[in-house]
Amino acid sequence: MVFQPTRGNLPLRFGPDVPGVPDIGPTTLDADVYRDPERYEQERIDVLNRSWQIICRSEQIAEPGDHHVWEGHGESIVITRREDGGLDGFHNVCAHRGARIVAESGKNARRFTCKWHNWAYDTEGKVKGVPDRPDFDPKALAGLCSPAVDVDEWGGWVWAVLAGPGVAGPLKDWIAPEVRDDLAAFRMEDMKLVEKVEWEVDVNWKVAVDAFSEYYHAQALHGMGGKEAQDAKHSTMHVYGRNGMYFVPFLGVLDDLMETLDHTRYAICNYLLFPTAVANCQALHTQVFRAVPLSVTKTRFEAWELQYETEEGDDPEYQRQVDFFWEIYKAVVQQDIDEWIDVAATTHSSAYKTNILSKRECIIAHFHRVIEDMRTGGDGLGLEPKPVEG
Repeated sequence: MVFQPTRGNLPLRFGPDVPGVPDIGPTTLDADVYRDPERYEQERIDVLNRSWQIICRSEQIAEPGDHHVWEGHGESIVITRREDGGLDGFHNVCAHRGARIVAESGKNARRFTCKWHNWAYDTEGKVKGVPDRPDFDPKALAGLCSPAVDVDEWGGWVWAVLAGPGVAGPLKDWIAPEVRDDLAAFRMEDMKLVEKVEWEVDVNWKVAVDAFSEYYHAQALHGMGGKEAQDAKHSTMHVYGRNGMYFVPFLGVLDDLMETLDHTRYAICNYLLFPTAVANCQALHTQVFRAVPLSVTKTRFEAWELQYETEEGDDPEYQRQVDFFWEIYKAVVQQDIDEWIDVAATTHSSAYKTNILSKRECIIAHFHRVIEDMRTGGDGLGLEPKPVEG
């Protein structure tokens, strides 16, 4: 029997007493947040490096010595699985002359060797071997290691803070408890990674996060119409801490949703995991979308498909349905990717000055407020308003 998520004791996300939108209201956003190189450099250091970010699935580095190389926004890190089952992480930069130590992810490593001059490192990033060691200043080599990154696991994902241990606080406190508890109902830790798809796009990383933080574009870009468009008007949106989430009724089940109020069964449940990931959860399966900044106007966009585990031959109807819907989702995401070509074409236009956001694009507005707060030295917290009727 395939696992069926249920709302259980989670707060109501639909119903007559549930606000439709938080009190953020219509607003505007300067176009330079997507194209200013100086701002991008500040975001790299003060936002991205200071935040917990999804790196890979835990199943990808399941055994001791398994390791994952992750690269983005000018950084390269290595995450390794220890003998005791825990994780270590360090910057993938040789202390000798700055070359990358580990070229690619792999299995069962005992140590890593920089191929430029054969400096050797253990799986925690400590320097263990230096050819011609007597030629070096002993003080410079004493206790030498590559700088550590903070690493943890939650929801079947490996997370890291590139700025180092303690900078962002515990992972369990990084995601707002309202979002963490809601997302936990889908038990991503019990799901398997079926496919990962990547694109390289010529837009700022925030364009990609914005695109999956609202449903306003679905009617025009994805051809949503008729009853689906009408049902979608019952969507609700919320912001908590650094995060946002919104809920859209599935086509044709609005009556069931309003009767049961079980959004985990009858709605598309979308969670912004600040700063770079969005989890798109449904009763059958989950997608996680992630924007990896490469430069001010270049992004690696990733889509991960997660499905519930089934025994061989068990519930073939589930597998047929979930595979069918995943193929549809890939086509829908491709429509978003294709639209970013038009966004890229006008990024530096003198006519592009302002973004005009509706009250239902409130999660985008909140997302950018959190970025701005962290970029200027804050922690991104305390910015959410009290919800009101939409």
